[in-house]
Order: sequence, then C-alpha cells, then structure tokens
Amino acid sequence: MVKKILIFIIAYKASFRLRDVFNEIPHKKLKEYNISFLISDDSSKDDTIDFAKKIKNQNKDKRIYLNENKKNIGYGANIKKCLKFSLKKNYDYAVMIHGDGQYSPKYIPNLLKRLVKNPGISACTGSRVFNGPKSALRGGMPFYKLIGNIFLTKIFNILLKKKYTDTHTGLWAYNMFNLKDKKFIRLTNSFNFDQEFRFLNILKKKEIDEIAIRTKYGDERSQLHINYAVSFLLRSLIFFLIKNKIINSSKYR
Repeated sequence: MVKKILIFIIAYKASFRLRDVFNEIPHKKLKEYNISFLISDDSSKDDTIDFAKKIKNQNKDKRIYLNENKKNIGYGANIKKCLKFSLKKNYDYAVMIHGDGQYSPKYIPNLLKRLVKNPGISACTGSRVFNGPKSALRGGMPFYKLIGNIFLTKIFNILLKKKYTDTHTGLWAYNMFNLKDKKFIRLTNSFNFDQEFRFLNILKKKEIDEIAIRTKYGDERSQLHINYAVSFLLRSLIFFLIKNKIINSSKYR
C-alpha cells in the first residue's frame, strides 16, 4: 500500500525563503509516496502568508493546505497543530521542515526510508554532528553553536542514558502510528518542544533514529540561544528526576 505522507512547513517571518524551501523539496524522488503539504504560518507580521498563498495558487494543487494562526502560538504549539492535522487526515508519516531554509528538504527521502524500513521507531531526525564536529563546521555551523550543541547533547545523554549526536535539530520525520495516543499534546508550546518530545519517547521506550545532514546559517540571535540553553539544562535535570522516580509529573505519566 502506498504510504500517505504529510510534509509540513512551520513558518514565522520566513517571507520569500518559504518559496525557496518549497521549491527545494525533491518531488521526483518522492513519487513512490502519496504526498500532501501543509504550510503553517505562526502569525507573521511580514509577507510570509502571501508567499504561502502564491505557492498554493501557482501549483494549483489541492494537496497543498494552508494554516494561518491569527495570533502567535509558539514553536511547539505550531508543531502540535500540524501533527494533530496529520492524525486527523490519517497520514502514515509526517515530516517537519522550517520555513527559514536552515534545514534542507533534500534529506526528506532519506528520513522516510529510515522510517519505512524501521516501523518500530517513533521518529527520525537530521543530525548536523552525526559524522563528527569537523563535518558540522564544514557545513557552516558556527563554532560557538557547535560547542554548545555538543555540551548540551552530552548532558542530556548522560542524564537520560542515550546516544544522540544532535538534540537540537529542527529536521524531523514522525511515525504517526506512535503518536496516536496524542500524549504529545501535553508538551510545551515553546522552543523546547523537541526536547520534551525526546523525553516522552524515552519514557515510552520508543527509539528516535538519526541521519547525517548539513544546514545553512543566517543571522544568529545569541540571546535566544542563551535562554534556550539554560532552559534545556534545567529540563534535562527535571527529566532525570522524573525518569528515576525522584519526583512525579502528571504531564508525562
């Protein structure tokens, strides 16, 4: 049976980059699947939604859906909205792409192949550090960001006894069968959604696989990175306490 796939693009102030991301999707390599698209704009104040409408109108494809959040609901909430849409429409797998172009859609076929061959895993992600730090630097990853990534990933792995190479990636493919319990809806609406999703799968004893990728980098917002790093560390410690039943949390149990 042909697998039904939803490729959803989460966008916030992406503007023309949204068009570039959509055009980079390797449509020919995905012909073996029944593909649909969802562009979800999180109340951008620029012309992002205009570019989303142009994509739909120019392609004249009924399989392209648009969602425009009337108010900004946050990174995690936007992902959850797209995953709920995927469940409602009975897709087998869903792939998340960021609208800013940092993560290339060219890796989508590799992500899907890994999921199809390993139906027991919950998700597959793109790792910038999969082939080592030097590979990440050659791919254009800023040195300070690489060091932070390695440090935070190491802490997460030590506390939760995992072997991830990149816990901060924004390229995900989800096995929707493993999301039917809808426990992901309880997770944060913030940038730490991906981190909480990993922990939820650790508790469920579900694996998250990785493939090697390279990314593009533009303007960096250092204050956002600092706030995220502090939150990531605190949550990792809380996860450790929950996993070892030192504290209880109705959010995950």
